[in-house]
Amino acid sequence: MLQDPQEYIGVAIEEKLTKEHFYLPAHSTLFGFLIELFESGTEVELVSLVQRLLDRGLLDRVGGPATLTDLYTYAPSPGHFNSHLQHVKDKFVLRSIIHNSTEAIAQAYDAPDEVAALLDTVEARILAIREGAETNKSPTLKQSVNEVIEQFQALLAGEKRAQGLATGFDELDRMSSGLKPGEMFVIAARPSMGKTSLMMNIVEHLCFEQARPVMVFSCEMSAFQLVQRLIFSKARFAMSQLSRGYTPTKGDLQRVHRAALETAAAKLFIDDTPGISINELRAKARRRKRDENIQFIAIDYLQLMKSRTRQAENSREREIAEISAGIKGLAKELSLPILILAQLNRGPENRTGKSLGIPRMSDLRESGAIEQDADMVGLLYRTAYYAENEDERDAEAGKAELVLAKNRNGETGHIPLTFIADQMRFESGPPAQEGDRG
Repeated sequence: MLQDPQEYIGVAIEEKLTKEHFYLPAHSTLFGFLIELFESGTEVELVSLVQRLLDRGLLDRVGGPATLTDLYTYAPSPGHFNSHLQHVKDKFVLRSIIHNSTEAIAQAYDAPDEVAALLDTVEARILAIREGAETNKSPTLKQSVNEVIEQFQALLAGEKRAQGLATGFDELDRMSSGLKPGEMFVIAARPSMGKTSLMMNIVEHLCFEQARPVMVFSCEMSAFQLVQRLIFSKARFAMSQLSRGYTPTKGDLQRVHRAALETAAAKLFIDDTPGISINELRAKARRRKRDENIQFIAIDYLQLMKSRTRQAENSREREIAEISAGIKGLAKELSLPILILAQLNRGPENRTGKSLGIPRMSDLRESGAIEQDADMVGLLYRTAYYAENEDERDAEAGKAELVLAKNRNGETGHIPLTFIADQMRFESGPPAQEGDRG
């Protein structure tokens, strides 16, 4: 790097080499200074380098002029650069393993109360070494600025959903600009409103329309039930018809067969561990991210998860807060969006008049931490559920609404949806009127 700075310092930066990769403090200091000069466009040669180090009071720290002269006169073949670079990186990995293992041994001997938490921490550190996350986890300001400008240019070019993953629901995508990495999206509702159906509709769109690897954690329904819903929803076939004696047509059978084949080929990973702990969920998600590069996680649902810490044992509110914070932290760690379903309390039922059934963010059960941690909160409800008589129920059939009550990076508002009950799916926009169906 001293002999041919323009060529090899740039390669070192591309390989994400950092000061921490060098064992000797003198080499670490010198490398950091070379990067600084390179990024400022300053020429790197012996005389000016010595003077600049002297001006900054760093010359003695790197061993003085004699050490620099020795480094300059040492002339290895440029063809060996990559092998030398890999040698430096390998030694850093070994030192990291030793350091983290020593810390883990010391903590294990201390007999911690939270064994599961310690196991989670140790696993995260080892995975971070493997993925190089410890050295380049935080982007530089320049990288962040470049990402913002790229996103801005994409929006100017008309790519309305350039910021994140599209959900398949037009108005939601417009208001949210898509589901973005690091964000936590909470969809909350009372029981039987269709939370799981909406979640699986989004999963279906990501898996089939965008070919994204997706992981679903289901604490309530089995993997069989979710796959059954997914296949028949995608085939637009109502299973309830079979119990009424309906004989499927050839077209019905072809659609179901095609949906089954597409589902089998999709990169969809379902974990139906009941009452999964936040530590266990994090461990499984990390492995899927490493092995399959999952790009989206959906969780059904938050209140059925567990936290095994001592503090959580004595307070349900504290437990929910730990789970919520853990999910938000995981979204940032893996740099992907996480959709999590949540249950609302009985607040909507207790309202009267036109407010009957309409949820509010304060209805989130057991903890305000969910509201605090979430980047977006959508409140789902169907007016027909609260109809007082059959005529009113028929008039409101299919009407659903997702109230985007919180959107950290965009607008809030009401998103009309259509719920097709026998197919267990939602579609964009309000139900078509009788006159529109011709």
